[in-house]
Amino acid sequence: MTEHDPQELASSIKRWGQAFGFAKVGITNPNVLQVTPKFAQWLQKAYYGQMHYMVRNAHLRTNPQALLPDTQSIISVCLPYMPQAMDYKKILDNKNMAYISRYALGRDYHRVVKKRLQKLAGKISVFLKNHDVNFSWAYRVFSDSAPVLEVELARKSGVAWQGKNTLAVTRKGSFYFLGEVYTTLNLPEDDPTSAHCGSCEACLKACPTSAIIAPYTIDANRCISYLTIEFAGSIPEPLRPLIGNRIYGCDDCQLYCPWNRFAEPGVADFSVHHALDATPLDELFRWGKDEFENRLSGSPIRRVGHERWLRNIAVALGNTADPSCQPLLQTQLAHPSPLVREHVLWALERIKQGQKGSSR
Repeated sequence: MTEHDPQELASSIKRWGQAFGFAKVGITNPNVLQVTPKFAQWLQKAYYGQMHYMVRNAHLRTNPQALLPDTQSIISVCLPYMPQAMDYKKILDNKNMAYISRYALGRDYHRVVKKRLQKLAGKISVFLKNHDVNFSWAYRVFSDSAPVLEVELARKSGVAWQGKNTLAVTRKGSFYFLGEVYTTLNLPEDDPTSAHCGSCEACLKACPTSAIIAPYTIDANRCISYLTIEFAGSIPEPLRPLIGNRIYGCDDCQLYCPWNRFAEPGVADFSVHHALDATPLDELFRWGKDEFENRLSGSPIRRVGHERWLRNIAVALGNTADPSCQPLLQTQLAHPSPLVREHVLWALERIKQGQKGSSR
């Protein structure tokens, strides 16, 4: 056996990664000091909402070697998730239909991406055993599953650039999941990618709640994705009408991004389950807790729980201004959760006010 060639290994890693469905694979070092000051400023302004873990784990994001001692290289990947072609804006315009973020229509991406990254790490292990019988290495795989500055690592490794909506963007759009392999291997680095947003601010203009307060800066307190997924409390009343029929996440800043005209189809794992891409709000609101748990087994949506599910749909039903929704909403007036009851009452009042306005 001969000692392994780092360049040969790096080339093989990219070839194996593409075989596992990753659209791009890049390699970089663990230095993220360039974005650390901006991240610290974002935290200081409390743009993280109630995601207090962002503060608690800040030192891990800015120091990858705290997650894996002796990290020398980071392999960054992106996996496409866009489901089959459909008129997403048409669903948003139909107030009685539920809009669910495109990323959540299929299987839970955390498991899918990490499983593929584990397979990639397995290939690396075999390569090393075939070249250096006594060679030892360590690694960890992540996909939105640990405190990692994923977009910055994607930029540094040449996988994507950071769009003005803070998401990772490529010439084939932004409908990608990111993943990383932290490793103690010393691998050749790829060149960072340059940004290609130019003067475009379509994502800023498209945000329903103006949560993108400036290019590259999001205030999570106003973000629909945060409010409908991460936030466990009462959605601020001024923002409820702006949520429309978005019951889980929001894609507007991506749907209006010009680069997403070239989006590639997602891998089979992310195909639509249970017709969640086009289901009436009233049908989803009727799901009991058991049905919610069973139908959404293996889905990232399940993590919000049935209480927040009803909270979100109640807001959307209120935004329909449709009087026929009142009897359905009233079935949850005695729900054991004060959170659900509050949003149901708000929805009923919003429909009532809409009726008064239309009768004038």
